[in-house]
Amino acid sequence: MQSYGRCCASAAFFDDFYRTFLASSAEVRAKFERTDMPAQKLLLRQGILNLVLYARGLPPTKLQALAASHSRDKLNIEPHLYDYWLDALLATIATHDAAFDKEIDDAWRGILRKGIEVIQAGY
Repeated sequence: MQSYGRCCASAAFFDDFYRTFLASSAEVRAKFERTDMPAQKLLLRQGILNLVLYARGLPPTKLQALAASHSRDKLNIEPHLYDYWLDALLATIATHDAAFDKEIDDAWRGILRKGIEVIQAGY
């Protein structure tokens, strides 16, 4: 939570994340062609928080709702695309969290992977 707080303190964090994420793959870029990016950034802020809270014991209800909206029948976000998302997020965290190190990277990956698995299972 402290690392996320340091990232959110930067006005450019979410812009930088999407710049990195969209540059990661043509397939990723295509998924965002008609996206309202200001609204998407707000959703991302809440989504990351939900992933962290799930890893800390929050029931999976919000992640299951996210999984339903990202399923093959809705947004069709294929499970492998979450690898791009995770890598882009960690790269962005590394540039926005002055305390970032291997231990923080490992903690983020462990926490996020738990929630990502819930979302992927809903595909």
